[in-house]
Amino acid sequence: MDKLKHDWLTDGLIDYEYKKYLLLAYLKDIKLKFDDSHLYPFLSDLVFHYRNLERIRQSKQLLYEQFPKSISKADFEKLSFTYEELIKDDDIMKEIEEIIAFAIPKLSGAIKDGKELFEFVEENVELSPIGLSSLYEKEGYLFITHTYAPSVSIYRYQVSIFEGADEPYRGISTTFINNELKQFARTYEHLKIELARKFKDLPNPATFLLHSKIRLPEMSTLLPVAKRLLVMNIAA
Repeated sequence: MDKLKHDWLTDGLIDYEYKKYLLLAYLKDIKLKFDDSHLYPFLSDLVFHYRNLERIRQSKQLLYEQFPKSISKADFEKLSFTYEELIKDDDIMKEIEEIIAFAIPKLSGAIKDGKELFEFVEENVELSPIGLSSLYEKEGYLFITHTYAPSVSIYRYQVSIFEGADEPYRGISTTFINNELKQFARTYEHLKIELARKFKDLPNPATFLLHSKIRLPEMSTLLPVAKRLLVMNIAA
């Protein structure tokens, strides 16, 4: 069970032992993913659940808002409904608070493990430009490979800027193009030239290589890390 529902705390049976079992089963599977060097989306999911519980602990109003509502009476003439909150029980509130008190340190420990894995990955990868730098870096190509791989994966990337509440932030999307066998006669620079000839909308494309010293899962680890490093590089 490597996925925990976003409303797991208030969904279904609200019982300390049941929720404890649910959370521990989830964290056990997350640990197995980390042990196999699978980083995403598991780390980001952990952070989401941790922050969610912290917000709920800080504001019980949020907790009330999370509970499902049942229709207690319907006024068909006015096409409006009145709702009765399912949760108005101090005993249930106490149960919820005990679940949160148990869950937060468990999630925090799992996040710590995920961050250690992320740091390990960062220590073993390097992002570098291929060929001459382009003046326009918000769109281009990303190569991913590792020392023992017979091929290199090629992606097209595009960076978008979104307006946040406090400051703009960047997002990145990637599209897989193909895999190319590593050949002595076809360097990464040659592959970049071939891409420019094939996709003429990017005549001088920004192109980056993420090289890993060790074998790591590409889709769940190398690609997400490469995207993060690439956004940081472009932002700098």
